[in-house]
Amino acid sequence: MALDELDRVAANRGDPGDPSRRRLLAGLLTAYTASLIPWALAQPAPHADRGAFTALSAILVGRQTLDAAQATRLYDALAAAHPNFPADVQALLMLINERHVDPLQLQGVLDGEHSPLAPLPRSIVTAWGLGVVGSGEGARCVAYETALNAMIVADVLKPPTYAYGAYGSWTRKPI
Repeated sequence: MALDELDRVAANRGDPGDPSRRRLLAGLLTAYTASLIPWALAQPAPHADRGAFTALSAILVGRQTLDAAQATRLYDALAAAHPNFPADVQALLMLINERHVDPLQLQGVLDGEHSPLAPLPRSIVTAWGLGVVGSGEGARCVAYETALNAMIVADVLKPPTYAYGAYGSWTRKPI
């Protein structure tokens, strides 16, 4: 109902409604409602490839915002580990947008189609979740305290920033 209609209804009921009070209340209600809308803050993407990577990462890890500095480090490490990484990111993002693939079903769809893009979501989620790019001898730790696995439980648990044991104990293989 419009404010004028509310005033007419109030007048018909014998209620002498104050139009300026109603406008003030409607304005406050509108402002409060607008404050509840989750606004996405636009951040400039210096390179289209990095912007596509950040958008794809947000879809895959289910976060609206991601740390820009960490995104840059992860992108650089993933691009160094996979030569076609920028093109694959663009292709996967385009596939998601064109086919409207649910992020929870994406890996199953890619695996079912035997897509060459199938390893990409796993490597991106592993990089954001564990902070590690690659595997085996080629594994690189890019993030530790700021990896999502540590951030999710950061209110209760803090990852240790030191090694348990004597200096250099982490270099010896376990017995």
